[in-house]
Amino acid sequence: MSESAEALRAEFEAAHGYWSESLADMARLDPTFFRTYLDLSTVPARGGALDPKLRALVNLAIDANATHLFVPGIRRHIACAVELGATDAEIMEVLELSATLGIHAANAGVPILLEVLAETGDAPDVFELDVRQQQLKADFEANRGYWNPIWDGVLKLSPDFFEAYLKYSSVPWQHGVLAPKVKELIYCAFDCSATHLWLPGLKLHMRNALGYGATPLEIMEVIQIASALGAHAFEYAMPALREARDAGGA
Repeated sequence: MSESAEALRAEFEAAHGYWSESLADMARLDPTFFRTYLDLSTVPARGGALDPKLRALVNLAIDANATHLFVPGIRRHIACAVELGATDAEIMEVLELSATLGIHAANAGVPILLEVLAETGDAPDVFELDVRQQQLKADFEANRGYWNPIWDGVLKLSPDFFEAYLKYSSVPWQHGVLAPKVKELIYCAFDCSATHLWLPGLKLHMRNALGYGATPLEIMEVIQIASALGAHAFEYAMPALREARDAGGA
């Protein structure tokens, strides 16, 4: 390893607390690119809008969401969060919040279904709710602190499903240990990630986070953390390149 690569390693380890063969390969094959990645990935910590533990939890939410599932990062960020004092309950809550991501199938699919039904003349009146549906809507607003029209169709077409999701998604809000602002920042983290990009939810949770006292700089730092996600490709690609070179030289 060259002197410049050694310096890059020392700086990266000091900033992120780990090193790997894949990072060594990156630094060796293109130290200029590695330097730019190092600079990009350390902007959030240099800005310091989020405390280190919350930064680790945001990283965990990004890596653990179902549309990314970057296992090396999940392990690293759990270890980092624990070292920084995160409790099992806090980590579990981040995972519970991230597990709600699957509902975006309904958030995206039901409005399209309503459009198709409107084209055929069979669209239901989503504002005509029976007593049970009215209560479920009130329960959602009480538990979550908001209502969004994106839920109207789900509630109208399948109150059983809506009720089940209400109970599922409300657990962190009824029993969780993280502050509401932190919960909303966790939602923002996976909604803004390149592997998910659920923009209606992102706008909603940004608004909610600000309402709970988050600053624009805190939200910006969440975005900055998510913006380095693309470099996860190297974690898997570099070992594959080594294996291909080794096989070719055998």
